[in-house]
Amino acid sequence: MTEELFREDATLQACEATVLAVDEAGLVLDRTVFYPLGGGQAGDAGTLTGPGGAVLAIVDARKHKERAGAIVHVPAPGADLSAFAAGTRVTARIDTARRRAHMRFHTATHLLCALVPHPVDGCSITAGYARLDFHMNEALDKEALSAGIARLVAGAHAVCHRWISEDELDANPGLVRSMSVQPPRGLGRVRVLEIEGVDLQPCGGTHVANTREVGDVVVTKIEKKSAMTRRVVLGFASGQPGLAAA
Repeated sequence: MTEELFREDATLQACEATVLAVDEAGLVLDRTVFYPLGGGQAGDAGTLTGPGGAVLAIVDARKHKERAGAIVHVPAPGADLSAFAAGTRVTARIDTARRRAHMRFHTATHLLCALVPHPVDGCSITAGYARLDFHMNEALDKEALSAGIARLVAGAHAVCHRWISEDELDANPGLVRSMSVQPPRGLGRVRVLEIEGVDLQPCGGTHVANTREVGDVVVTKIEKKSAMTRRVVLGFASGQPGLAAA
């Protein structure tokens, strides 16, 4: 298994690790700061630096399809992997601007969930935009939602995660907002994301530590995807994923 350092500290940018395996999917490390595609959030990109300064570009991170608990670091097509055999010590470093955009957008989707009290049946979080599909047939107002997000951002609500038992989750089924992605089972505990006074739901993604760090995220589009689906798309007001002021 790969130790998932990002679960406890989303601000970690790099770590030392050992290559456990290299196969057609990519490289598996014993520990990593790379978040793998999942829960609607895109995987991280970055680099692995090996012996003698050899640098390997990593374009994506994913959960290994055949190795339970392993995270695959996907190299750029045609990359030379000769310096990164199993047993090699490496420094894994993420693209911090990409991660920061993911953190801001992912937290913003939780703010949106607090503003739209309907189940979610689709989600996508990238460095350029985020979207949520709500199971509902009522109309939504783009300007009102943008104003609501700005209000919650300005409220400077603390954001943190904690773990609850699967029994606690079963006793509070209303915590699960997603219709399409259920919290992973079998580990005995479930990670929940709490925005103080705003939102509480299971989530394994990366987030900022305070809503003020979300910055200038606004609703850029609202679409009627079906009779019972309204899609809300988020973007940066500036059009750029630069870092929000602390």
